[in-house]
Amino acid sequence: MSTALAARLVELVGARHVSTDPDVLAGRCIDHTGRYLGRASALVRPGSDEEVAAVLRACRDAGARVTIQGGRTSLVAGTVPEHDDVLLSTERLNDVGAIDTVERRVRVGAGVTAAALQRAAAGVGLVFGVDLASRDSATVGGMASTNAGGLRTVRYGNMAEQILGLDVALPDGSVVRRHSEVRRDNTGYDLASLFVGAEGTIGVITALDIRLHPTPAHRVTAIAGFADLDALIAAGREFRDADGIAACELIDSRASALTAEHLGVAAPVEGDWQLLVELAGDTDQTERLADALERADVVGEPAVGVDSIASQRLWQVRESVAEVLGLFGPPLKFDVSLPLARISGFATAANALVAEHAPQAIPVLFGHIGEGNLHLNLVRCALDGDKEKALYAAMMALIGEHGGNVSSEHGVGSRKRDYLSMSRTPADIAAMRAVKNAFDPDGYLNPAVLFIER
Repeated sequence: MSTALAARLVELVGARHVSTDPDVLAGRCIDHTGRYLGRASALVRPGSDEEVAAVLRACRDAGARVTIQGGRTSLVAGTVPEHDDVLLSTERLNDVGAIDTVERRVRVGAGVTAAALQRAAAGVGLVFGVDLASRDSATVGGMASTNAGGLRTVRYGNMAEQILGLDVALPDGSVVRRHSEVRRDNTGYDLASLFVGAEGTIGVITALDIRLHPTPAHRVTAIAGFADLDALIAAGREFRDADGIAACELIDSRASALTAEHLGVAAPVEGDWQLLVELAGDTDQTERLADALERADVVGEPAVGVDSIASQRLWQVRESVAEVLGLFGPPLKFDVSLPLARISGFATAANALVAEHAPQAIPVLFGHIGEGNLHLNLVRCALDGDKEKALYAAMMALIGEHGGNVSSEHGVGSRKRDYLSMSRTPADIAAMRAVKNAFDPDGYLNPAVLFIER
């Protein structure tokens, strides 16, 4: 980075919020999994949308590339710079506005974490509809950029369904503020939706209006064991359509075996596969849950939590999975979106593929079975270089053969850009590139993300 640009960034945001320290940059250039490294020339932390816009103008004029970073929880190397980029962090955009309890909405900065928003909402008896294991680090701006889903998607939808308005700093240094107080605003293009899921390639989300939800008066949770994955999927299909469904999660027994051994968190049921379900509503859902489990082909008796402490204990089985995955080094991760009818066949074929390429690896499958959105993690996968690429390409092809999508909730990032054509036609990709070129003709904003560079 030029001396002139460094001086300009200091002028714009203050010396405390610009760093070129190699140790600081090294910590910011590794992805959440620990597998992928990049390189950067500077870190800048703007404190307002005007500062974000000014930083973008300065970097564009200097010919510097910019990578946006929020909580840096991307699992597809979406925040890893590749070109000695300037890292633009949204962490200082962390204001939480006053919550409108009548309209059930709040305006927050893009750097607010999911956990901080959850706490603020809970303080007034409301719920933020997106929850995920990285809640303490993941920021709402990053979650909007990838249209994140998570543990409550089956009830509340993805991040897109929570967004009522946005502030976005565009690559030309202007700021779009798209907000409305009315519930129906059908005026012109739906610009806000364009930036959700765009992974920061056409603008930097700086603030959001978030929809909140009433807190259910009653909640009941259960874990049931299954000997057969198809039987679990059949039960999951019934639960996802049930009134009051709040969560519907698959847990591979290989995952719960690891959590039991290393974290002391054991599944309370037997079976090769476990299904965690939660129903919530204004009335007690226990009988409805029991009726549905009675019809399922379960192994033994399900474990049921009818109070908050018992429910938290059952949820710990699911949430401990993310914690245990890195015990043997960085896992190799796949974000798998599949038709429910194809999941069992994919699981069998994936196990065979892993055995062929990485026989020492432990394949662990878990995730949001209600949407067919699953996470395949290869624990103890020591492959790197060409061997890792070969396994990754083979697994992506297998996902495609089973009717899957290149990305479900983690985005494309840089890790999956080579496989975009697996899920999008050439005309579709050309249209997306046209949007990118219209907003960012210089191609300097998040240049490693989504598209193969030309």
